[in-house]
Amino acid sequence: MMLKRQNIRKALVIVSFLLFPVIIFYFSPYLIVLGAMEGIVAGSFIMFGIQFIVSIVFGRVLCGYVCPVGGLQECLMLANNEKAKGGRWNLVKYFIWTPWIVSIIALFIRAGGITKVDFFFHTTNGVSLYEPFTYIIYYGVLLIVVILALMAGKRGFCHYVCWMSPFMVIGSKISDWLKIPKLHLKSGKEKCVGCGKCSGKCPMSLKVREMIKNGHMNKTECILCGECIDICPQKAISYSFRK
Repeated sequence: MMLKRQNIRKALVIVSFLLFPVIIFYFSPYLIVLGAMEGIVAGSFIMFGIQFIVSIVFGRVLCGYVCPVGGLQECLMLANNEKAKGGRWNLVKYFIWTPWIVSIIALFIRAGGITKVDFFFHTTNGVSLYEPFTYIIYYGVLLIVVILALMAGKRGFCHYVCWMSPFMVIGSKISDWLKIPKLHLKSGKEKCVGCGKCSGKCPMSLKVREMIKNGHMNKTECILCGECIDICPQKAISYSFRK
């Protein structure tokens, strides 16, 4: 059952990656800015809003189960399965995200506020031969993901660059502050034998064994993929939906 869950999860993120040429513009930070200049809420704006809302109840589970870029990075683990350093370097993405958000707010104010919602704003063809420039964008994004995965380690893009994860981290934090029941990992440290298999398997390079020992499983970089749950021979980790 546990192995089947991981097979399904990996199949989902890989299929999501295969669909990336079709859905890439619904994850585009540029289209949000372009729409804001005209007072238009673009499709990617709506998608990021959905990610934020989902994270309040389900944390970063979308990163682990449906993210197309995550699917590519899991394939790249065959080439580099080293752990990403993480730590303070995880803050890099917030230095990218914060001015981006501020610029979006400023552009909407300059445009006189929200005037229109257009889910298909500049997304008619996706990556199409009719617009060759879109291939530059598409392969440019893939190149960044590949370089980070090969040089920085497992899911390097998620750690250092991803402009989507801050939405889910903030949503998850809001859930904690308001004490809303949320999907999270639960440790049974009395069962743990310290084998370290959980830490070795974690795609986000988290020190899961230490997390179990400390009884603190709620980490912002955890994508709730369940790899640590399924690899643990003593079943010392489980999903929980309580406060």
